[in-house]
Amino acid sequence: MTHEEPHGGVTSQKLNWLRAGVLGANDGIVSVASLVVGVAGATSDTGAIATAGTAALVGGAVSMALGEYVSVSSQRDSERNMIRVERRELREDPQGELEELAEMLQERGISDATARQAAREMTQHDALAAHLEVELGIDQEDLVSPWHAAFSSAIAFTLGGLLPLVAMLATDVSWRVGVTIVAVLIALAITGSTAAHIGGGPKVRAAARLVLGGALALALTYAIGNLLGTTGVV
Repeated sequence: MTHEEPHGGVTSQKLNWLRAGVLGANDGIVSVASLVVGVAGATSDTGAIATAGTAALVGGAVSMALGEYVSVSSQRDSERNMIRVERRELREDPQGELEELAEMLQERGISDATARQAAREMTQHDALAAHLEVELGIDQEDLVSPWHAAFSSAIAFTLGGLLPLVAMLATDVSWRVGVTIVAVLIALAITGSTAAHIGGGPKVRAAARLVLGGALALALTYAIGNLLGTTGVV
């Protein structure tokens, strides 16, 4: 029987992208929902709500993309530097690196003789790849892409943010806040349980945390908007 486990290489990175996508969608849901509900608490003007919601959607997506691009670019630069260092060490002290690889394999529970044999065979096949994988957990053929991260983050945020915006604008004035809140809390429960499923954590607890946090954010922004609208500030 063949067991497929999500470890290392492409599978691990796909899981990371999926998790990041879910979290990005969650950010979009909460950020845009909080803004449109807050504005709706201050005014029933659909144009004002649409303008604020659209601005939040676009601005948030750009901000998420930029932040992810900078973060992943830094990570990739660090990985490339570690690859250069490892390549230089292999060139300058191949025997020392062979011993180091064998020791690392022994630390993983492999016997001395087997570890040394495995280290020799791995070095003969691809010394750099062996050290990157065992010592640093890096696959030089599968480095993260900042552009992919930026686009994925922006798309996830946009899809998440569209939910409260559409719910608010497509519903009658007397029902729009209630419908939006219900839709947002259901979406947060789904994203929370999905993120927990990907990470192998408890789904109910993760969903409950997001729902409670989202409900608090919506209540606060609506109360502030209502207060500002009542006092005539807005």
